[in-house]
Amino acid sequence: MKKVIIRNKTKIPPFNESARELRVLNKPLWLYQRDVLAKYCTTEIEVDSFDEITVDDGEVLVYRNNLFFDEPFVDAFITAARASGRARQVAFAPGDKAIETHALPLQDGIRKEGKVYVADLWYFPHGITDKTEPLVIDTEPQEKGYYNIPSYMAEDKRHGDVVYYIPLKAFLSIENWVHVLMANSPFGISAIAARVEKEADKFSFQFRAFVRAILERKQFLSSSALVRVGKDTHIDPTAIIQGPCFIGDNVKIEAGVVIVNCIIGNNVNVMQGSQLCLSVVSDGCYIPFRAALFMSALMENSMVAQNTCLQLCLVGRDSFVGAGVTFTDFNVIPKPLQTMHKGELQPIGRTVWGGCVGHHCRIGADLTIYPCRTIESDTVLVRSDERAVIDKNVSYEQSDHHHLRDRHLHTRLYPRDQ
Repeated sequence: MKKVIIRNKTKIPPFNESARELRVLNKPLWLYQRDVLAKYCTTEIEVDSFDEITVDDGEVLVYRNNLFFDEPFVDAFITAARASGRARQVAFAPGDKAIETHALPLQDGIRKEGKVYVADLWYFPHGITDKTEPLVIDTEPQEKGYYNIPSYMAEDKRHGDVVYYIPLKAFLSIENWVHVLMANSPFGISAIAARVEKEADKFSFQFRAFVRAILERKQFLSSSALVRVGKDTHIDPTAIIQGPCFIGDNVKIEAGVVIVNCIIGNNVNVMQGSQLCLSVVSDGCYIPFRAALFMSALMENSMVAQNTCLQLCLVGRDSFVGAGVTFTDFNVIPKPLQTMHKGELQPIGRTVWGGCVGHHCRIGADLTIYPCRTIESDTVLVRSDERAVIDKNVSYEQSDHHHLRDRHLHTRLYPRDQ
């Protein structure tokens, strides 16, 4: 089957880079898409618009390059589309909680047409045609409350939970930094964990995992049935790792570390006492002692220093976050948080969400950053009496390196669209 990729060149603040280049589950989005579709597609063509497509015959899959879709979703869509024998466009039913709650805010790529939501993913059995029919895919959302909190902080007032609708088959149109984090954690590693939890109901899985745990003398969740470890990786015996976890090659995990449901890339150091949960730490990252990440994502070659706390946060590549920096995530005003999208503040649909740091940033120690604030790529921030709390988005023009004597040492690598 051929695939045709429609380019989306829009740069996503604060990274100032298109979605295809941003890291999702420790891969650039374009590479993640390619790997998911590898068993179906042998050749590809890139175009700027649907009208440029000139494929005449044979099976064709067409999609926009800012879409995130996982393997179970693609399997369901292509299998159903092939079985129908007709040209189909992906669609979602009203009431799909994962789509309506988490995917619709801050984007235009998933839109209402007739009685369903549609997006820019098509299947053509015999070449491109003008007419397609919507094919509804159920994302199978699972309601999950990961921790219990006072009811005034929770979306679910009945149980006092911060509730997410985790899809077993995930799909997003990435048009904002919020979607990048969503693809990594709630729709990424959390979706993987939800599928493993469903699989764990089967006796065959339980038996296989139980046998491995006995042979390895490990707790069930820490056995190789749920924790995959790469080559030349050192894990201290006192570290606690609970799956599903995916740990890469040449990783060093020191004493007292706790890792639960995470993806850890290659050449990563996680030092003493750090805690990571439902997070993605990409290749080459360094996490010193007592740092904490919850439902957060670090792109490649970044560092989060000691005693720093990130909850529901996203950090770009080659960035440094100094010691003791706190990203707050709860909006004390009882209404959904807002972030900048297309030049104006728009609600993200959540009352708990963290902040975002772009690429190639240097964030000094002991800063406090309010929820949903962003720091643009190439920015340097140093704590001062005037700037101890970041309560507004920070642009490159506000970077502290402009005031330093050796300002030429910090060059701009990621300019925004003018």
